[in-house]
Amino acid sequence: MRTLPPRMAALTLAACFAAGCAESAPERSGAAGWRTGDESTRAALFESILARTEAREAFSPVKNESLGLEPLEAMRALRDRVVAADTEEDLYYALAALSAARRDRHLDVILVPGGLELPDSAGLEVSGGSAPEPQQAGVRVFPDYGSEELVYFVGEVAEGTDGPPVGSRVLEVNGMPVEAWHEAAAVYVPHSTEAGLRWKLAEAMTVSSAIFPPALRPEELTLVVAGGDGSEGRFRLPWRDPGDLAWSGLSQPRYPGTRNVLDTPTFDFLVPVVPAGHVVLVWYGFRETMVPDVDRLVEYAAANDLLDHTLVMDVTRSRGGSLGPYAMQRLQPRPFRTTFGNLRLSDVIQPFIDEKRAEAAEQGAMDSGVPEVIDDGTWLLDWLETDVAPALARGDAYSGAVPFKSAHAPRDSDGILEPAPVHFRGPIAIISGPSGGSHLDQFVSIISDNGLGPVVGMPPGGYSNTWEWEETLTLEPGGQPVVGFMWNIGHTVRPNGEILEGNPVEVDDWIPLTADNVADYYGILLDRALALAEAWN
Repeated sequence: MRTLPPRMAALTLAACFAAGCAESAPERSGAAGWRTGDESTRAALFESILARTEAREAFSPVKNESLGLEPLEAMRALRDRVVAADTEEDLYYALAALSAARRDRHLDVILVPGGLELPDSAGLEVSGGSAPEPQQAGVRVFPDYGSEELVYFVGEVAEGTDGPPVGSRVLEVNGMPVEAWHEAAAVYVPHSTEAGLRWKLAEAMTVSSAIFPPALRPEELTLVVAGGDGSEGRFRLPWRDPGDLAWSGLSQPRYPGTRNVLDTPTFDFLVPVVPAGHVVLVWYGFRETMVPDVDRLVEYAAANDLLDHTLVMDVTRSRGGSLGPYAMQRLQPRPFRTTFGNLRLSDVIQPFIDEKRAEAAEQGAMDSGVPEVIDDGTWLLDWLETDVAPALARGDAYSGAVPFKSAHAPRDSDGILEPAPVHFRGPIAIISGPSGGSHLDQFVSIISDNGLGPVVGMPPGGYSNTWEWEETLTLEPGGQPVVGFMWNIGHTVRPNGEILEGNPVEVDDWIPLTADNVADYYGILLDRALALAEAWN
């Protein structure tokens, strides 16, 4: 779970950001509603969120055009719901819907100490702690991306579960037609692309998570499905501890005929049992152990004469993180231009600079436990203090763009990085899908925009920014905490110069996941990736 930094978690707003503050705060001596205020304080809260969003948010025009979205108007449409939310549960879900209206996968609403309390917080973001893990039904559902209609299908059933047949089409979810369920549930799921939304909703459909209000969370999951012959069946599936479910792996990345020779938190390295001139890297994320894990990979490949093999990299289950270009310098043989990033200049940027300076003084600039820079942090601070702070003082709207977070190059660099001394020398190909994003989206954009190799399957989730700002909302006057709220405060810029948020790469060969190909999907992708890699210039 994401946790608010202590300084941010302690932030309260001493005065309303916008006009219209209430004259008196609700009594806090046990009276009902003191955490939710009254209509006037909730109206002031709404206006302050809207004003701060307009001032701080790094909007993505390319995403908004693609989605037909005007974020501020989408938020304004929820004003009456926020103002009318006179219970803690209603106010939390009204604010969750308000945040998700911006359609940014990175932006969450966070439970904070002393703020809104919910009877159940399973699966939610909690400041300074963790929420219970949601329970799950013994079935996995996926979107059918090959259909022009909205179609979800059963992709896998847990062992011992009396569930619907694999491949059957979902017609109803908990008594609602699947289209109506999709529309009702989408209100609470942050997303940056429609394909990414469908993937996350398919995951959420079979999980009892408090991301949804109680009306969308019955005591068990009920699905009505249609088989290939058109016959319908109703299945009632109890919620279970995820650790009690055993899966066949039918719907996960599978490459028969290979053996896993390196098992790390970052990847599984698969080598064909019968030598075939290629290897498969099933990638799980750019997290804390990525650098030593990649170093182990290169060392192993060099020792076993694998560096000249075609490297097929499956990122369909990857998370984000940092330092992807470090891996890129070792996984393929060509120079490349990395991603860039900027900052939207607003009232939060000077506190942001101060925070990064303090972090660097204490431990080097850090982001979720992963070092942002490969030097001692001076590149990042040099940019913040030399470029960003003067731009803020001038009243510029955005800072200039620099190599992403100055992680691999200083602010005056052209962003071109050379391969490491020891690296994979053969072709590279990427198998991609909409499950993940963030730094993964950056990694795939580096491959695609630099022409390093083919990308097959489906685009990644299409979400990435430089940083988010997290702040505790309060009811004024009085400073009663409500929830933590987030803003996207900077653009990621792809190597081709385009904003990345809501704008994933186009794949070289579109191969959608469907109900018909789920059992053979990864074999199909591997064959196509190898064919394209062989002919890649």
